[in-house]
Amino acid sequence: MRRPGLLSSLRVPSVGCVAWLKSLGTLSDKSCFNIPASFPATTLLAWHTNPSDQRLKFLEHEAIMGISSRDRPPPLVVGPCHRSLIQMVAAALGTLARGTPFRVRAVDSLNEEATAEAHQRDDGATRAFSDVQIKTSDGKCLFVDKLSGDFRANLTPVQVADCGSTDGQGWDVITAGKHVKGDNVMLIVSTLTQACFNFDPRRPAGNQVLLFSCGGRAGGEGEVTDSQLFAFDGGAGPLSLQPQNQVGSCLVVKGKAIDIVGCNDGDDGQAFTFGDAVGGNNNNGGNNNGGNGEQSSSTCTKSTRTVTAAPTQTEGNMGTQTTTAAPEAGGGGGAAGDIPTANPTEPVPVSGAGGTLQPTAAAESHQRDETAKRAFSGVSIRAPDGRCLFIDPTAGDFRQNLIPVSLVDCTGSPNEKWDVITEGKHNTPNADRPAALIVSALTQGCISFDGRRREGDTVTLFSCGGRADGDGGTDGNQLIPFIGQTSFPFAPGNENGKTCILPGTDRLESGPCPDDGSQLFSIFE
Repeated sequence: MRRPGLLSSLRVPSVGCVAWLKSLGTLSDKSCFNIPASFPATTLLAWHTNPSDQRLKFLEHEAIMGISSRDRPPPLVVGPCHRSLIQMVAAALGTLARGTPFRVRAVDSLNEEATAEAHQRDDGATRAFSDVQIKTSDGKCLFVDKLSGDFRANLTPVQVADCGSTDGQGWDVITAGKHVKGDNVMLIVSTLTQACFNFDPRRPAGNQVLLFSCGGRAGGEGEVTDSQLFAFDGGAGPLSLQPQNQVGSCLVVKGKAIDIVGCNDGDDGQAFTFGDAVGGNNNNGGNNNGGNGEQSSSTCTKSTRTVTAAPTQTEGNMGTQTTTAAPEAGGGGGAAGDIPTANPTEPVPVSGAGGTLQPTAAAESHQRDETAKRAFSGVSIRAPDGRCLFIDPTAGDFRQNLIPVSLVDCTGSPNEKWDVITEGKHNTPNADRPAALIVSALTQGCISFDGRRREGDTVTLFSCGGRADGDGGTDGNQLIPFIGQTSFPFAPGNENGKTCILPGTDRLESGPCPDDGSQLFSIFE
């Protein structure tokens, strides 16, 4: 045990029975059995009141009961030697003793309002198949547990189980609609949650195939992303599932989950079939968007490829920013009222999704880069009209992303202070294109441009590196040309001079770059 009360990585014999928990500390090193660190040993003990009478059998080739984790699926499976124990486990979990995966749920409940906003059913879409099972080559079915992801049913893993044994086994195949454009491509959408199959190569290996809001934006405002488009010829299969953002790779069954590998026609694990209609009422409607029982299937149609592409992407911004919806444009403007001048360290109400600041999540998303090179620290930045850039640390979401950058009369408050970083974790130097990050000294978020957002809300404070949880690298939409001058244009690097960040009525906005000096901001120490 790595920590008191938790099971982590245990060394056990490959085959045979071993004594129950008392002997776990003295097992041999022949093979490894992993239980996620969040799985409490006290739960195991509760399965039987007399542990000395029970033994466990660890097997490499025969799955009696699979144990899975959203973040780290174990390589081995565990089953009891005595039928009485597995019956007791099944009773405790409320599941069947055979063929039902044991799943660790990530949340106890969903934020229904945020979930409904993130996953809106496209009633005008063309569906090649509606509410059908997706079967593996060995006759299992793909499913999703809506509580296995985040608070609005994003990042839910695609899992495998006996057909009919779980909810969430219904799928729509969409060939034309709000979130799909192009020839011979499809979206695979959960009928239960209305989220789309999504392949994200930035995530840890084994945890890259998940369901995410269609269009690739966590709040549901996305349009089209290649990470959710799969090759499709109109047939029911067997067929491979090949994401458009990684040509030559195919989804594959690995244990009780779906992973990705290089495409191989001889690999049965890569063959999937759109099968029977899902019966019962376990997949009706999803997120308050109405059922689809009367939705008719239609054939695959062709359309001109007009994918709404994200700006040119760099390391750390290869996909979408997996975060929450923005507050209303103009929110957070002005230094009056109850806007805190210190960064909150306790849960407080916030304007954006989540409703309440989560200080731990915010701290993880916005870590100060102590090793960075700063051309300026704690300075004010003035717009061409003399107003200062200002942020309200409570005007974003639960981890202080998507905060509007307001324009206020300069007062010298901490909300107006900025660092100019020319090299660091989120700014890899380029001798041919010297650039800087503009970072809030209050929250450590970076001024960020996102042309995919609605007009008037394209400029916000976001986690440096372009990833909502803080694990991004360098994001060209946060870099501006900079060689040490105190007057500069806010021209995001990825836009190549076509778009500039400009002063709006009460906050920063974006538009075509002018050439009359009205785009120049100034640094004041």
